[in-house]
Amino acid sequence: MKRFVEGDDRKQVSLLPECVDDYIGQDNPVRIVDVFVAELDLEELGFGGATPATTGRPSYHPSVMLKIYIYGYLNRIPSSRRLERDCQRNIELMWLTGRLAPDFKTIADFRRDNCPAIRNVCRRFVELCRGLKLLSGDTVAIDGSKFKAVNSRDRNYTEGKIDKRQQQIEESVQRYLDAIESADRTSPTGFDVKTVRLHEKIARLRQQMRELEQIRKQIKNQPDKQLSLTDPDSRSMTSGGKRTGTVGYNVQVAVDAKHHLIVEHEVTNVGSDHGQLSGMAIAARKAMGKSRLKALADRGYFSGPDIRACELAGITAYVPKPLTSASRKKGLFTKRDFIYVARHDEYRCPAGERAIRRFTTVEHGMNLQVYWSSACPHCHLKERCSPSDYRRIRRWEHEAILEAMQRRLDRKPDAMTIRRSTVEHVFGTLKQWMGATHFLTRTLKRVSAEMSLQVLAYNLKRVINILGVAKTMRAMKMVGS
Repeated sequence: MKRFVEGDDRKQVSLLPECVDDYIGQDNPVRIVDVFVAELDLEELGFGGATPATTGRPSYHPSVMLKIYIYGYLNRIPSSRRLERDCQRNIELMWLTGRLAPDFKTIADFRRDNCPAIRNVCRRFVELCRGLKLLSGDTVAIDGSKFKAVNSRDRNYTEGKIDKRQQQIEESVQRYLDAIESADRTSPTGFDVKTVRLHEKIARLRQQMRELEQIRKQIKNQPDKQLSLTDPDSRSMTSGGKRTGTVGYNVQVAVDAKHHLIVEHEVTNVGSDHGQLSGMAIAARKAMGKSRLKALADRGYFSGPDIRACELAGITAYVPKPLTSASRKKGLFTKRDFIYVARHDEYRCPAGERAIRRFTTVEHGMNLQVYWSSACPHCHLKERCSPSDYRRIRRWEHEAILEAMQRRLDRKPDAMTIRRSTVEHVFGTLKQWMGATHFLTRTLKRVSAEMSLQVLAYNLKRVINILGVAKTMRAMKMVGS
């Protein structure tokens, strides 16, 4: 094979074999994983087995197992079985672990048994980023996305799904009974192999009906009237603009608008983003070490009490109001067409009439003041205003906070563009890394730990892209010391 680059002979013996470190370049990210884990106090973070037992077979140190998992998620190898194989053939993992090769069960058990500690490692890396002055911005974008669980849609039940499935079974049973009746009329002996198979199918369908009735009883004991058999904590949620159902979890993240680092994340099985804003924003402010913070979120987070909670915590919220007014769809005036006059505590309607406050009511735990004008029955714009005798306007007692936020949004028209460019690509990247089946583990506790490993890998890659390998290693050693 002349004129080609030739390799070494496989059977050639080396007098002085090369050491493993020669195969790992100085700019290899695996060296950052080694330095980062070496700087952690694993016992303080909550890892079990950091102190060896005096008797019994020696165990693997948790630092070895943590290195394996960080390297795995950094290179899109989340499976414990694949990590077991890579420990035996991947030169980078051999260098990282000192040629230790735990079996897949040991690797999987480490992730299962150290869920809170793994989450603490992710928080520790955010603290490290704060020490490196990478979280110097004052703005975060908050959003949520649905991630698939290991529970399929067929193994998730609601009463509506059971009713539909039972109807399908009844139709199938009736179809088989009609086929048996036809076979009995045409068969001279009254016995047919096809008839026997149909009777077996009917028996299986009736067994399914009994199983569905048992599941229906279990659903009645569930607080949200929903039951998942494979992953009991996963829930069916409406996903994306296609309005399709996904059985999984709602992952909430807060992303720094300057360097696009995930400063806070939370896994929940609540399908809606409503009510999640203040909790995520306050946690993000604490993680970034800020006294004040700006939080950008989409319309799904709009909630008066939530926005007020942000205001009281020193967080300036930017959340557009949902366009769900029934009046707009009917071509009628909306609340925005009525101008509030704070000096007189009244509204000025599109016809120029005064709508004064009449009484106070409580709806959904919120104190609302109700206004209307006495001129409504004889108004020349009544057809464009309301089919009722009077157009009633409800105002929350803290409505001024929402009005101030709307004025902020009007002065900052690119707020939602910044939000989209900051947070949405993060979810796209994470889902692309995780593949078609997003989570591998079950239950909320373990899924949260798995998500923390994904977030840690994402943040680690971002820091490497920003600072480079050498500078990141030096900074970690300085912050750690």
